[in-house]
Amino acid sequence: MAKRTTRFVCQNCGSVTARWAGRCDGCGEWNTIVEEVDGGAGGVGGAPAGVSVSAKRGRVVPLVALSGEAKEAPRLASGIAELDRVTGGGFVRGSALLVGGDPGIGKSTLLIQAAAAMAQAGHRVVYVSGEEAIGQVRLRAERLGLSAAPVALAAETSVEDILATLSAGPVPAFVVIDSIQTLWTELAESAPGTVTQVRTAAQALIRWAKSSGATVVLVGHVTKDGQIAGPRVVEHMVDAVLYFEGDDAQRFRVLRSVKNRFGATDEIGVFEMTGAGLREVANPSELFLGERDGRSPGTAVFAGMEGSRPLLIEIQALVAPTSLGTARRAVVGWDGNRLSMILAVLEAHCGVRLGQHDVYLNVAGGLRIAEPAADLAVAAALVSSLAGVALSGESVFFGEIGLSGSIRPVSRADARLKEAERLGFRSAMLPAGNLEATGGRTPREGAKSVGSAAVPGLELAELQALADLVARIAAGAGGLVHRAPIGEREGRGGEREGRGGGRSEGEGRGSMRAFGR
Repeated sequence: MAKRTTRFVCQNCGSVTARWAGRCDGCGEWNTIVEEVDGGAGGVGGAPAGVSVSAKRGRVVPLVALSGEAKEAPRLASGIAELDRVTGGGFVRGSALLVGGDPGIGKSTLLIQAAAAMAQAGHRVVYVSGEEAIGQVRLRAERLGLSAAPVALAAETSVEDILATLSAGPVPAFVVIDSIQTLWTELAESAPGTVTQVRTAAQALIRWAKSSGATVVLVGHVTKDGQIAGPRVVEHMVDAVLYFEGDDAQRFRVLRSVKNRFGATDEIGVFEMTGAGLREVANPSELFLGERDGRSPGTAVFAGMEGSRPLLIEIQALVAPTSLGTARRAVVGWDGNRLSMILAVLEAHCGVRLGQHDVYLNVAGGLRIAEPAADLAVAAALVSSLAGVALSGESVFFGEIGLSGSIRPVSRADARLKEAERLGFRSAMLPAGNLEATGGRTPREGAKSVGSAAVPGLELAELQALADLVARIAAGAGGLVHRAPIGEREGRGGEREGRGGGRSEGEGRGSMRAFGR
């Protein structure tokens, strides 16, 4: 047997130290270091932890060339189109996946729906619950209308017992382990949920999946920072990592792929939480834009890409004079550092003074976006809110803004514009680098095209710099600004004047002097 030693492991990041300390040097968290007994750990394809390995010489492994016959990995369709989209067309046989998300977000609901769909299709499916009793899982299945599905159910936390059960009889095609933090193995002498136990249990399950050809899905808890709890090495060991995102106040849930060895990363699937479980959303753009008010200042529609899927998202901004010494910046669903950069570029290159204004930015629908192409839509929403002028509800925006104020081209512009045209939008503001003019402005004389796809149903407006966008909004050019009826404009103007009290004309929200031009 390998010599067992005592070590101190951080339960947040997995850092190992020789002695206990109150603060982890790896992640900076306090009171996360726990003493554990380590007997050594093998790799995914190596010997199990705590098992001695003979010192004899290893065998010669044959080396092959890169060229040769390569077959597509066989996949197992789940019967849920949005889930199959995220996994790249279905679960690959013999693969291991890690699914994480906040408590109550719907991880168990989604997986039991997928397990029931595959069991009804004739596959042998096993669902192992380490957190809930069998009666609780049965109640959930009955509530979802899935109690008749032939899913084999077990409530167990011992890894050795789980592997013995799975190895007895026919090999299952699909196995769900809910959750990896509740499992324990005799090969590690620490409490369940610790770094050593999570890593050792995951190694044993992944090794069995590779040797048997079954698909194993591990459910993982998340920390307060939104990361999957346990050592990061578990995310490197599995073949795919999926995050289930959403807000408790929203009924929408987004399943996002952050790692996938057999498909595209950053792919998303959109679901709606209902009383009968999670329902697929085939057209998320219409869902996110369903309650949009196109006549309100500070809203702009962003034509984005999530993986291979084009998605139209509403960006909401509110700019108001601050009553404090330091203006406040609040962001929901976007990067706060990128918002600070956009504000600096607006002030430095466009003369838009926002230093004495509070800025609030929100991505509607509870979605989180990290694409730089959203810069142009964010800038348009900010300028619209500051000027008190509503943008046209028939325009979409996308483009990356540089520190010099230039608007840089982005990828997949043709897919973004096709999605906007399909949903009835009539114009688009995009970088000049994405626009290839073949002459003329009408389809008969020569249509403007983006890449290799012509978009005859959209009026495309090219922008070289951010100052061009600010000038268009200030002038209301090209149908970019929504024109309210005269009576409505007078009513809103009186309302703003009443709210403004004794402010001068240059200090009003609707005044273009706020641009500092």
